[in-house]
Amino acid sequence: MKIGVLALQGDFREHLQVVRGLGHEAVAVRLPRHLDGLDGLIIPGGESTAIGKLMVAYDLVAPLRALISDGLPTWGTCAGMILLARSTDNAMLGQPLLAAMDIHVCRNAFGAQRESFITSLDIPVLGPEPFRAVFIRAPVVLEAGPAVEILARLDGDGPIVGVRQGPLVGTAFHPEIAGDTRFHHYFLDIVCAGRATPAASS
Repeated sequence: MKIGVLALQGDFREHLQVVRGLGHEAVAVRLPRHLDGLDGLIIPGGESTAIGKLMVAYDLVAPLRALISDGLPTWGTCAGMILLARSTDNAMLGQPLLAAMDIHVCRNAFGAQRESFITSLDIPVLGPEPFRAVFIRAPVVLEAGPAVEILARLDGDGPIVGVRQGPLVGTAFHPEIAGDTRFHHYFLDIVCAGRATPAASS
């Protein structure tokens, strides 16, 4: 499959490496033309304000919104989840959001860089083994609409840190640096299922 990784800022290289390691084509997306022919898209972690400004500068906002609206499977990690959200309670002035997922998020919910941490999460869709999750200046989901599936919470019943809405996935943590590829497999299965639908093959 051909998976795009938004490569404007942040840890896009790690996602590219994991996708290629799993045997798929990975494309660094920097311009609208790089979106052609994608089966799925990953929006990486980084600084959501910087990524948003660069999306505007490179005329990517409208094409991204159109593709996601048309059903392109898309996964946002950390800053990427913020950009997929319909709203955030502490975005910088002028922060563009793709407003694709019915979630309301809080940026930097755990504080500054020094408050970054690693923990084990129970994520049933990945199987019984806990997932080693890396949180770096991470957001949390404060509200999720009725169509949103909760994939993961901190400490079992704590803040929401993983969500899915149809072909869209958001994680507050960074699976690409955890050394565990199960979440990438999970997203790639969503992409594969999308390709198998009659609409995708027509």
